[in-house]
Amino acid sequence: MPYSNPVLPGFYPDPSICRVGSDYYLVTSSFQFFPGVPIFHSRDLVHWRQIGHCLERESQLDLEGCKSSLGIFAPTIRHHDGRFYMVTTNTNGFRNFFVWADKPEGPWSEPVWLDWPGIDPSLFFDDDGRVYLTGTGGFLGNEPLGIYQAEIEIDTGRLLSDRKFIWSGTGGKAPEGPHLYKIEGIYYLLIAEGGTEYGHMVTIARSDSPYGPFEICPGNPILTHRSTDSPIQATGHADLVETEDGSWWAVFLGIRPAPFMFRGLHHHLGRETFLAPVSWSSDGWPMIGDAGKAALTMDAETLPLGQAAVRPPAKDDFENGQLPFYWNFLRNPAEGSWTLDDRPGWLTLYGSAPSLDDAGAPAFVGRRQQHFDCAVSAKLSFDPVKDGEEAGLTVYRDEKFHYEIALAHRNGTRKVILRRRVGSLWKVELEEDYDASEIVLGIEADASRYSFYFASPGGERKTFGFGECSFLSSEVAGGFTGVYFAMYATGNGQPCSTSAAFDWFEYIPTNE
Repeated sequence: MPYSNPVLPGFYPDPSICRVGSDYYLVTSSFQFFPGVPIFHSRDLVHWRQIGHCLERESQLDLEGCKSSLGIFAPTIRHHDGRFYMVTTNTNGFRNFFVWADKPEGPWSEPVWLDWPGIDPSLFFDDDGRVYLTGTGGFLGNEPLGIYQAEIEIDTGRLLSDRKFIWSGTGGKAPEGPHLYKIEGIYYLLIAEGGTEYGHMVTIARSDSPYGPFEICPGNPILTHRSTDSPIQATGHADLVETEDGSWWAVFLGIRPAPFMFRGLHHHLGRETFLAPVSWSSDGWPMIGDAGKAALTMDAETLPLGQAAVRPPAKDDFENGQLPFYWNFLRNPAEGSWTLDDRPGWLTLYGSAPSLDDAGAPAFVGRRQQHFDCAVSAKLSFDPVKDGEEAGLTVYRDEKFHYEIALAHRNGTRKVILRRRVGSLWKVELEEDYDASEIVLGIEADASRYSFYFASPGGERKTFGFGECSFLSSEVAGGFTGVYFAMYATGNGQPCSTSAAFDWFEYIPTNE
């Protein structure tokens, strides 16, 4: 039976997976967004439902002042002896830690801090009771670049041995994202190389010892889309899982460059999670996908594809008293910056001094763009009275690359504005007087541009400018994240004197 890739569309990079019986659990990186490390559940590896976050308290995840594309890098999830473990790096301070939980939904523990430099930590539980911490070192130039490993005490995180350099990869740049497995008595070390761009790849080596020396797979790379015209690019950073029937599968990140006449110039949805089967050669080497390649449609003969697809609802009316898991804040939200209680059935934001141009925590509630073609709209009630006060919708990549359509107070008048920030260029492209305090704001996206509009509630919509998708891509903006659609409010340097309330928010894929 065929299935479609990506299995997690939108900004869900660096996937890691584990199986407990017939249940699969998957986590991804979250960078500067909060809560951190979304966790998903599936019974068939294809259809995933988010069940929470591993890092949902500020005591677990401090993102104050976190620069864009820093924060949480490359988590690994593992299950051992009835307990779940998630280990990761907070690059906002460059500290490695793990948290644990008895149930994947949580609650997850406070961080167990590790005396461990570098990034991309992974845990391996050997069948003799030893536990190994494997990670990437040397990227700051203070030691040889490559993969390091040590034995740890899992109850405390204390290192039981010195860090040992175990592999530098096959010669590609940025050897990283290691995972160690023991399969039929042999230790396999899986890593990513080539950098998380178009030269990305997955390589593997094996040994009779967890510390090596490692024999390099003659078929490396076992996954790469470099120098191909595939609609999937930059494949890498994989993790392996064995199903109940003994078949093997890989989850990994990839990108989908925008599918229009200049395909390949940019990708703006972010690095996404893909799935492919793993085959094994007669001499015990794995290969991911079809000779190291994946496709948008693949076959899943060994998977029980009976699970229904799980999608967030198209329209969120904020009636349930809590935000669904797919909503994120930008860094740790300021206390009192949002509530669902002040006006039941509305999301209320209290704008403060930080703006979307800052590495701070503006009042911001957003969800990932997951489709090239989609429509977003929201109903806003806002009565700004001082210049600088504004609230609306943003198409947000980071603090230097974003577009907004908003209701704002400018030059003593309430206006609808369209603003674009592209690097050091910042301009209010359009503005129009608007007398009422309630407004419907909308964004329509295709693979090449965003179209903005507004309307009075129940009135006719008015098209209000455009913004190119390419300016919000990694090829232009840099970094490791993807586009968010978000509701926001800000006083642009001062607290807002009035709140901004959103009655509903709608996200509709338009070309499926």
